[in-house]
Amino acid sequence: MERIQKRIAASGVASRRKAEALILEGRVKVNGQVVDSLGVKVGPKDEVTVDDIVVSKLSSLYLVLNKPRGYLCTVSDEFNRKTVMDLVPEEFREAKVFPVGRLDYDTKGIILLTNDGDFMNKMVGPKSGIQKEYLVRINGIITSDALNRLQNGVMINGKMTLPAIVSLESIDRNNSSSLVKIVITQGMNHQIKEMFKVVGHEVKRLTRIRFGNIKIDDLSEGEIRRLTIHEVKTLLELSKQSKILPISKRR
Repeated sequence: MERIQKRIAASGVASRRKAEALILEGRVKVNGQVVDSLGVKVGPKDEVTVDDIVVSKLSSLYLVLNKPRGYLCTVSDEFNRKTVMDLVPEEFREAKVFPVGRLDYDTKGIILLTNDGDFMNKMVGPKSGIQKEYLVRINGIITSDALNRLQNGVMINGKMTLPAIVSLESIDRNNSSSLVKIVITQGMNHQIKEMFKVVGHEVKRLTRIRFGNIKIDDLSEGEIRRLTIHEVKTLLELSKQSKILPISKRR
């Protein structure tokens, strides 16, 4: 048995939150009877309809995309700007996949897509311990003090960031820029850019090179592939880890 809103979400008709609204609006029926309680559970043989249309569970699909810059992480855009869905083959779009979390318009790298709402919540929900790793090209030569501040947490938008794993990859003195690698577990809005802004550096280029166990290594820009069963299971296990990263003292 499962809650009716979970069945609706699994069908791709609506998110679980939207499904709850549909139930409260009296637009959902179970075996022909209107239900208006969020606590109702259904079994495999129960027929669930939304606006008298039968919903059935979609086959779960899990994808990884190496997002180029210049694409929005959304299913559609009111201004007709390019979205990650423009890079998704028709066969996957028909399965009603959507991006898991987001990357900024001008950020490239690993983004997952799925039609499994529960999976998405476990990947980017408030309790998820999934690590996200980025390569960050910034203006200016970053100091050890700034790296320590980023590692220990800085205040952005009135909230302190959790500890991060931060390392200096290289310095380009001729162009006055630094390349920094950073691992975080949070998903605050524009978090990486805001963190570096606090320590006095503008982000020039940002690439997510890892999401949990999924790395960018062999995926060309704009390329998409299915995740293996093993990769999905590993992601689910990693999501249970603590959001607090172990950090070592910087010398």
